[in-house]
Amino acid sequence: MTLEIKGLSVRYRQEPSLFAPLDLRIESGEVATVMGPSGIGKSTLLDAIGGHLAAGFTMTGSVRLDGREVTQLPPEARRIGLMFQDAALFPHLSVGDNLAFGLAREIGGRLARRAAVEAALEQAGLGGLYERDPATLSGGQRARAALMRTLLADPQALLLDEPFSRLDAARRAAVRGFTFAHIRDRAIPALMVTHDPADAEAAGGQVLSLVTEGASG
Repeated sequence: MTLEIKGLSVRYRQEPSLFAPLDLRIESGEVATVMGPSGIGKSTLLDAIGGHLAAGFTMTGSVRLDGREVTQLPPEARRIGLMFQDAALFPHLSVGDNLAFGLAREIGGRLARRAAVEAALEQAGLGGLYERDPATLSGGQRARAALMRTLLADPQALLLDEPFSRLDAARRAAVRGFTFAHIRDRAIPALMVTHDPADAEAAGGQVLSLVTEGASG
């Protein structure tokens, strides 16, 4: 599985492109990192890849997933997962029901779906917390639950938008290791946006800097 980005750039209405066209190929199990100054469009880049651009934004270039052109597909058809800095668990659902919300449709039947969620909770060190209120989880527990919810949708690529920035140093290292290990185990390509060089170093993949149109570097 590979994620390939060709000549991708984004502009807002008639303004100049946010950043110079980006070319990138990410292999199975690799976590590539994009860095750059605030406001250059790092999160907007992820929105473009995932198909979530807000009104007024347009992109040029292409996104291919394992050779399949997905540029014109709606987000739900791209099979590209997205993990935010905020775990964004639904407060009205239990921890287990949050994970069940992300389950791939191919897993049918109440018992099979419950078993899949229970297994994911065990993998995340959250065994026995199916009925727990998400508000009672620690930051690290919420981050692990959010990742497992994303992975249960069986994405073919993963986008990480500052996923560890709200964790303290100890939890950050643990959740970061947990996340990267699961990406490697699933053998899916991932693209991470971060301000922290330690995140990029831990990812161990390509590191790119977005630059403004016409700039060098």
